[in-house]
Amino acid sequence: MRFLLPIASVVLLAAIAPNPVQQSFAGRWNLTGTGEHADRVYWLEVNEGGERVSGMFLYRTGSPLPIREARIEDGHLVFEIRDSRGEHWPGHRLRRDGDRLLGTINDRGIAVKVIGVPPPTWPEANASAAHTYGEPVALFSGGSLDAFTVQDKARPSGWSIEGGAMTNSPGANNLVSKQRFSDFRLQAEYKLEAGSNSGLYLRGRYELQVVDDHGKPPAKTGHMAIYGWTAPLVNASKPPAEWQTADIVLVGNRVTAALNGQNVHDNAEIQAITGGALDANETSPGPIMVQGDHNRVWYRKLIVTPITSTDQ
Repeated sequence: MRFLLPIASVVLLAAIAPNPVQQSFAGRWNLTGTGEHADRVYWLEVNEGGERVSGMFLYRTGSPLPIREARIEDGHLVFEIRDSRGEHWPGHRLRRDGDRLLGTINDRGIAVKVIGVPPPTWPEANASAAHTYGEPVALFSGGSLDAFTVQDKARPSGWSIEGGAMTNSPGANNLVSKQRFSDFRLQAEYKLEAGSNSGLYLRGRYELQVVDDHGKPPAKTGHMAIYGWTAPLVNASKPPAEWQTADIVLVGNRVTAALNGQNVHDNAEIQAITGGALDANETSPGPIMVQGDHNRVWYRKLIVTPITSTDQ
């Protein structure tokens, strides 16, 4: 026997039935371009509180920027960016696809299809602990540039060897080590011309800034900063044209570093990829990238020593 509910009851049940659950965009996301834009890497943080959506976005270069006019619209996260030059870029639109984000980033006028995944959950690590090291790898010690390739294969290197140091012409390519590394110690010796700027990318993803900022306060974009994220503890820079030394230890997402003998990071957390990262495959080994696309810099020593074990 069939029992039929009164029409009024059917209407009431429809009124109190729950709406489909709105998927959250909250959290941090590594975004990678697809197809012809597979070399474009971005980063996004989304905070949801009531009806307000806020967060930060990192283009391929530069520092994280606040997202603007952010909202959830028809199941999509929609936001705009005003970049460091004050230019306005609307049209960023993403949707949830299970544990991923799919959608389009407006890369300063270029529509880039992206796939987003959460960053890894890192195991506890201590870059300041005692480590056991393997054999050193001399990427450069006054000889050839054979240990490197270049980031942009369509352009010439723009690097040469001068007086036992490798040096760039202004606007040169970025050098990328052929060998990849996981946890390691990096020892570097270099000097800068006045006003110059370079960078050392650990695993090709995390830039420690190299810049002429002698005498200035520590800053998130200062010498040995985790670029855009964490300022050094002190500014230990020497004046331009003087040789400087950096001693850097990377374990997981933790870094300890000294500049010219002064401690500038003590097991500091690397919060995310930095602008200019080669990829967002954070748990994979990666190269050392040397930034050469600004003014002149000279490197006379770059030695990487892999870590084989760590005493916690």
